[in-house]
Amino acid sequence: MNKVIIIAEAGVNHNGSLDKAFELIDAAVEAGADYVKFQTFKADKLVSVKAKKADYQIENTNNSEESQFEMLQKLELSEADHEQLINYCELKNIKFFSTAFDLVSLQYLATIGMDMVKIPSGEITNLPYLRKAADLFKKVIISTGMSTLKEVGEAVNVFITSGTPKENITILHCNTEYPTPMEDVNLKAMLSIAKEFKTAVGYSDHTLGIEVPIAAVALGASVIEKHFTLDKTMDGPDHKASLEPAELKAMVTGIRNIEAAISGTGLKEPSASEMKNITIARKSIIAKIDIKKGEILTEDNITVKRPGNGISPMEWDKVIGQKATRDFFADDLIDRAE
Repeated sequence: MNKVIIIAEAGVNHNGSLDKAFELIDAAVEAGADYVKFQTFKADKLVSVKAKKADYQIENTNNSEESQFEMLQKLELSEADHEQLINYCELKNIKFFSTAFDLVSLQYLATIGMDMVKIPSGEITNLPYLRKAADLFKKVIISTGMSTLKEVGEAVNVFITSGTPKENITILHCNTEYPTPMEDVNLKAMLSIAKEFKTAVGYSDHTLGIEVPIAAVALGASVIEKHFTLDKTMDGPDHKASLEPAELKAMVTGIRNIEAAISGTGLKEPSASEMKNITIARKSIIAKIDIKKGEILTEDNITVKRPGNGISPMEWDKVIGQKATRDFFADDLIDRAE
């Protein structure tokens, strides 16, 4: 089993501050994530000036007057910002990753040497974007929030027909509501995706808490993506549906524990760690009372108790009716008949 890839999604939770972005990288490193992911976009290429904010964005920013364009413009990372973040990630020994939200940003991420790209849920029906991503990147991770299985298939087909091998495609089940209600998670859809497309699958989580991504790993997710923030009370569109650093660390620990727990051979057999407990926990046939040599062993003079280093109680029927091979005191292990 390959190690589950954990992507700590910083997204736009830096609030446009490079210092906060550095702090987010530090938190991802401390948590033990494999990647820290940001978002690369040009607001004027991503959204119309007339586009309204989503309800959750209005609620989380406490600003209903601001347009989506105005909000996103304040959250852009410049090329110089990207360079500093990439250098800082290298210094901290964590992999930099990003989602591109427009054609210009796709080209930029390819130019700086990224060979894998994340397709956000909102772009899964954007044919020109998908074609360019397929042309520029060797590997792709596709989020599928708001999508039908048919739409996922159409997006995957763009990459397949462009020459991307299936082993380089990972499809993430996702729900695009912040936070996602538990009753809408539909985690079994991840299994449907795996069955339908025969690709690696994972889960991009927007629920509150850490249990759902951990459960996704138990079901076979090879990639987990989760938003995190320095402080959920900060103003911004995604903070409230994000984990704080201690929660992120707990999630990573939980995933690694589950990963270890499901990595066995699948054979039902004693593990190395429990072998020493067999004789302690199991039972043997022993003398219930004092027994003289030659007496017949019956239910009246033998019983079953710990430890388990004598005759197994599974041989009870064979022992009943045999003669005692020697004198036994109460609680002695019964010897096998000669």
